[in-house]
Amino acid sequence: MDIQVKELKMKMERGDDFVLIDVREPYEHEEFNIGGRLIPLGELPLVMESLPEDQEMEIVVYCRSGNRSGMAKYLMEQAGYKKVRNLLGGMLAWQETL
Repeated sequence: MDIQVKELKMKMERGDDFVLIDVREPYEHEEFNIGGRLIPLGELPLVMESLPEDQEMEIVVYCRSGNRSGMAKYLMEQAGYKKVRNLLGGMLAWQETL
């Protein structure tokens, strides 16, 4: 189940326990980010083993528009992660909404 901007913002404000991953390129992350760990989509398969071993842990992935993070979600689910959520609309929606 994917996640909307407002729900993610509330989770962050409450201090919920989850992993936040930015799958954009470094220059995009430098321009604007919401504090996620930067793992560009192309590198994700190479560093997947450094992600939480607990595949039940909630992970939220985001990119500019939601397309790359949708692919990241798919890759992570194929690797066995159970609770991967894509930020719908990505940073574009974040900036429009908040």
